Amino acid sequence: MRKISAIFITVMLILILLIGVNDLPEFGNENNPSNNILSKTYLANTTKETGALNIVTGIILDYRALDTLMEATVLFSGVVVIILLFKD
Repeated sequence: MRKISAIFITVMLILILLIGVNDLPEFGNENNPSNNILSKTYLANTTKETGALNIVTGIILDYRALDTLMEATVLFSGVVVIILLFKD
């Protein structure tokens, strides 16, 4: 019974993921969200607005600083939990 339910759950998850992938925009299409006005604005104005020479650094540390801080907090918390679990 466990094997049948595990196979069923696996097949259902695969179907859900395939349906989700099917809804993704076509690769390379110029109307994709990754090619919108925001990315062009970032590329054109980041060095002027932030003073950073590296565009990626300017985006991460100035435009998305709070989001980056929260991601770092989650990663740090995960590392602390793993260290506590494996501590002898």
